[in-house]
Amino acid sequence: MSSRTSTRTPSPRAVRWTTGLIACGLGLVTAFGLVAGLMKLLAIGWTAFLVMMAGAEMGRRAETHVVGTVARRLRRLAWAYGLSSGAMITSAALFLVPNAVSHDVSLGGLGIALGIVGGFAIHTGLSPQASEGEAASIPVVWVLSMHSLGAGLVIGAVYATMPALGAVLGLAIVSHKGPAGYAAARRLRRRGASVLLLLGPAAAVCIAAVPVGLIDPPTSDAFHAVVFGAATGLFLHVAIDFLPRCGWGSELSRAARVRPDSQSGPTARRVGNVRHHAVWSTLAGSMLVVGAWALL
Repeated sequence: MSSRTSTRTPSPRAVRWTTGLIACGLGLVTAFGLVAGLMKLLAIGWTAFLVMMAGAEMGRRAETHVVGTVARRLRRLAWAYGLSSGAMITSAALFLVPNAVSHDVSLGGLGIALGIVGGFAIHTGLSPQASEGEAASIPVVWVLSMHSLGAGLVIGAVYATMPALGAVLGLAIVSHKGPAGYAAARRLRRRGASVLLLLGPAAAVCIAAVPVGLIDPPTSDAFHAVVFGAATGLFLHVAIDFLPRCGWGSELSRAARVRPDSQSGPTARRVGNVRHHAVWSTLAGSMLVVGAWALL
């Protein structure tokens, strides 16, 4: 591992401390939530946590066993990232965007724009020397954490008016938290970082929502629209960032260990063919969410 990468990757000790702090925080807010009877918030927060960490574990295992020929590795990675990003983008459009603009259309749209631009700023600012194929892992953790914190703040403030727990709400959580955990874990694992870093964004919804639900501060539709819109925009930035780009030097080709001197001959043709898999996998991920939504 190069020194440049190691400076951006937290040490094992830092990961252990972070994990302990997150566990303590999650335990405390859960205890307070149980005492206060905030069962809906706890159900939403813990579902988001478990789904994202389940997706992260699947991503960790998948990245550990990247084997086969170059063409096979590329196809598998294209389908993994395509299914994840397609599901994330469609889930955001079906479930997150309507919630953001329902409070105030203009301010919700402004919040979404701020979130997308802010996500790009965080991603670029935290990895100023990363090339296109070296998409940094740590900015993804920060952006997902900010998305979850923003969503948790709004959920905690409006939980009394939220729909009852059911299949639609469950699909809304599963269809964007699971793929996000999966794709982020693969990137973290590939860069030598611990998947435990995803405990932060996984727990952030619960950690932010329960205290707000306990305090029940006076807020406005404008506040909800901007904050939830920004959280939605941050998530959309991450989803778009995970789209399977197949050019030479891209994250996908580097992850599949395509050699730079293979830009001609059979390998080049195989890389070109992977573009079709990237498109179809993204469409498939999108249609899976649409199909599940239509059935409910």
